[in-house]
Amino acid sequence: MASALAAKLGFNSLLRRQAKNFRVRICTMESDMEFSCEVKWKGKDLFDLVCRTLGLRETWFFGLQYNIKDTVAWLKMEKRVLDQEVPQEEPITLHFLAKFYPENAEEELVQDITQHLFFLQVKMKILEEEIHCPPEASVLLASYAVHAKYGDYDPNVHKTGFLAEEELLPKRVINLYQMTAEMWEERITACYAEHRGRTRDEAEMEYLKIAQDLDMYGVNYFLIRNKKGTDLLLGVDALGLHIYEPDNRLTPKCSFPWNEIRNISYSDKEFTIKPLDKKTNVFKFNSSRLRVNKLILQLCIGNHDLFMRRRRVDSLEVQQMKAQAREERARKQVERQRLQREKQLREEAERARDDLERRLIQLQDEAHMANEALLRSEQTADLLAEKAQIAEEEAKLLAQKAAEAETEMQRIKVTAIRGQEERQLMEQKMLEAEMLALKMAKESERRAKEAEQLRQDLQEARESERRAKHKLLEITSKPVYTSPGMLPDSMPPDLSFSRENLSFDFKDTDMKRLSMEIEKEKVEYMEKSKHLQEQLNELKTEIESLKMKERETPLDIIHNQNTEQGTSKHSNFKKLTLQSTKSRVAFFEEL
Repeated sequence: MASALAAKLGFNSLLRRQAKNFRVRICTMESDMEFSCEVKWKGKDLFDLVCRTLGLRETWFFGLQYNIKDTVAWLKMEKRVLDQEVPQEEPITLHFLAKFYPENAEEELVQDITQHLFFLQVKMKILEEEIHCPPEASVLLASYAVHAKYGDYDPNVHKTGFLAEEELLPKRVINLYQMTAEMWEERITACYAEHRGRTRDEAEMEYLKIAQDLDMYGVNYFLIRNKKGTDLLLGVDALGLHIYEPDNRLTPKCSFPWNEIRNISYSDKEFTIKPLDKKTNVFKFNSSRLRVNKLILQLCIGNHDLFMRRRRVDSLEVQQMKAQAREERARKQVERQRLQREKQLREEAERARDDLERRLIQLQDEAHMANEALLRSEQTADLLAEKAQIAEEEAKLLAQKAAEAETEMQRIKVTAIRGQEERQLMEQKMLEAEMLALKMAKESERRAKEAEQLRQDLQEARESERRAKHKLLEITSKPVYTSPGMLPDSMPPDLSFSRENLSFDFKDTDMKRLSMEIEKEKVEYMEKSKHLQEQLNELKTEIESLKMKERETPLDIIHNQNTEQGTSKHSNFKKLTLQSTKSRVAFFEEL
């Protein structure tokens, strides 16, 4: 059956070679691309096509990876694609990934697309736990990943629950603490809010600067055996070769920097490394398969070339790329400042508009109150006028009654002469009439005074009405306030910047000034490192009480021991390389 399958695969390969074109699917960290390739194409032809499509110029970090049996392989640039052990499928699936990692991401990664691809790959490896990351660093890295995706934190937009669907922390870290998803989100958001003002590129670079100090960052591990048959792990990274115990991938037992290695070769499953010191014996180890030896050799050659390249003067192409990157960063900085200024002016305009709206509402309230006061004054004046009219009518009626009484008294006096009895009677009636007339006169006088008082009240009411109308006229005639220099219903004028003001002089012969700048950069780097360490320690203290120690993995325990001992990735590498090469080789063989 195996021979039949091999024959079928061979037949498929033959058919593919006879065709004029074949299809390849390239999987990147963000999306997939599909290309139609010619049969005669070599690996470099396909690789260059992918890089041009992505706009990538820093091609030396990347490669095309494919799966083969239980391991991986990288597409060789000098061989035809179909002559290699690529998957026998249509289309052929290849993964565009970073093959080599920089020693210092901030200094080496020039293009934004290069930085973005590294950010996505490192983030994926941390989440899939291919790179061990302590909990406090995981929270800080997650906050930078959120900033790279969402931009500046805005409490009105980024409300509770906006990270519910995001995968930001390794499952190992989540299971290690008695914390809900809301508690994790709260801590990540607190760190995220502190990154305000950074661009997406700056957030991604901060992510890489923290990740590159993790012990397993950029290390490719391979199972090997020394002369004694002891199972060990070989780690290959940008700094050199490292030997680990199988259950401890964080702390190497010995290391060999690339500048101490003269030659690397293999024969079948045996791998030979010759140190630069010719007095030191070569050391050898065995791998599980010949294919693994080929992969180890590829990674060693590529990392060694990049190691030496970093210590030489940049090529003209790299210098041009860095100059363009500096110019682009300066342009983006100017553009960002312009946008920030426009945003500030827009916010000021919105605040001024809000002030005007509040002032208008206040004036409207005052006008409404004045209208109500005027209405009340008019109602009071009408009521007083009605009372004054009634008083006048009553006074007229009383005066008329007084005149009638007077007429009656005169008539009685005329008829008084008719007789004594009638006279007495008349006198009595006259007396009564006089008393009634006197009473009527007093009542008439009182009513007249009351009418006079009502006329005065009416006059005062009319005066109050006149004042209220005058005040209302003043309120309604006030001009609407506008801030000086502010144009309504229009945005602030665009700020313009002349490109002529941007100039760069990359030639510097003043060595003293250069050394001072380097010293200043060192001080700034130390301050940033100190701030970062304080931030990590603060996060660790906050969540330490919720840790469930029984769920710690062996790598967590080793990391905690290294932290307590003050051992870091770089300090341990420096300590190991202080030993002589000869003693390190002897130590490796005795493991």
